[in-house]
Amino acid sequence: MAIHKILIVDDSPTERYYLTDILVKNGFSVSTADNGEDALIQMRADRPELILMDVVMPGANGFQVTRSIARDPELSAVPVIICSSKNQETDRIWGMRQGAKDYFVKPVDPAQLLARIAALGA
Repeated sequence: MAIHKILIVDDSPTERYYLTDILVKNGFSVSTADNGEDALIQMRADRPELILMDVVMPGANGFQVTRSIARDPELSAVPVIICSSKNQETDRIWGMRQGAKDYFVKPVDPAQLLARIAALGA
């Protein structure tokens, strides 16, 4: 199933704008949330087909929210790609263990991101 609706979860307005710009220019419908709690509420309302998740945010961090999504029968089919400034291999491994499908270090390379979204939607 091709992916069209993407939810970006990041507390940085600059990062949300950067990712939204890349995705909208490539034909995606984008919504945003600036924290994990809002993301979970928005997911239930909007039913995105993919989530781009930051890790370091106020309240629940991206690892916690990703784990909540993976454990929720209603939401677990929605793939999560973590986009974080945390660049240690242990962070990537931990993110994948929480249920993420991929892990990108910021700044995200647009071509790599778009290729991964295409692969997930294939």
